[in-house]
Amino acid sequence: MPTLRRQLPSANALFVFESAARCGNFTKAAAELGVTQPAVSRMLSLLEDHLEVQLFLRTPNGTVLTENGQILYRGISEGFQSIEKAIQEIRARSTGLETVTLSVSTAFTTHWLMPRMHELQAEFPSLDLRFQLISGSVSGSVEDVDLGVRFVSGEDVHHQAALIMPEILVPVCSPAYREQHVSDKPHDSGVTLISLSDSRIDWFELFPCFQNEASGTAHSLIFSDYAVVLQAALLGQGIAVGWMNIVSHWLDTGALVPATVKPIAIATERLCHLIHSRKKPLSQAAAEVRDWIIDETRKDVAKVAKRYPELELDALTRR
Repeated sequence: MPTLRRQLPSANALFVFESAARCGNFTKAAAELGVTQPAVSRMLSLLEDHLEVQLFLRTPNGTVLTENGQILYRGISEGFQSIEKAIQEIRARSTGLETVTLSVSTAFTTHWLMPRMHELQAEFPSLDLRFQLISGSVSGSVEDVDLGVRFVSGEDVHHQAALIMPEILVPVCSPAYREQHVSDKPHDSGVTLISLSDSRIDWFELFPCFQNEASGTAHSLIFSDYAVVLQAALLGQGIAVGWMNIVSHWLDTGALVPATVKPIAIATERLCHLIHSRKKPLSQAAAEVRDWIIDETRKDVAKVAKRYPELELDALTRR
């Protein structure tokens, strides 16, 4: 540590550099730090002079990191994350609360987790659960969270992964919508297909039966948030593609039903995992939450499999 002190003009330079690198703009960094933009520029110039390297390239639209700047930013970010985790652990010890942060979709939170939140709280009474919510297709870094739900093939050099289940898709709708619109006899009204705007799902490729069931004109409702897609289906507005790891609760309760004459489900090549960064060891609380989510999901799917044996979920989940 004494060597590190000699390599820096001041410890404050680390905070100024991290903010400027993350914001990509000295003015934004100054606002975040509560200082003036010239003060940020002076501190960073002093840091560059001290290290005898250029850390930023100034452009008309802001700043970008040089290769040396990227190396320093990686090291500082990892160090700050470790410090933050240590502080959180200390606070948890003093308050008795443990914090677990999840990076999940708004749909997962709204339609899978919320209906069983009381069960989660009963299982983990000292847990402080926080969310980084994603409205569209699930993706993004999990560096700043404990766990993230992602569709990945498995572990890699950067992440550890625990399998929840294969990606299984089922067309779903409300019971009233099915009774009115889904039939093996042609009718003129057609159906309304509710979709996610940035989804890779091609209705007629994955579910060719809709070429026939959508007799007349198939109408569309397209939303950027999958939570809204499912809410529309629950309200009887049309048929949605149901990701089994999210819609299993509603299929089990009967609020949603398979939206075809003969219930069908397909498994894709993707796998749904709970992942976390190898840079951030998983806490005992996070590991317990991970195991609880996996166990509850599989229980749900088993109930749906019993309710709708035609979906052949047992075979699909073993793939």
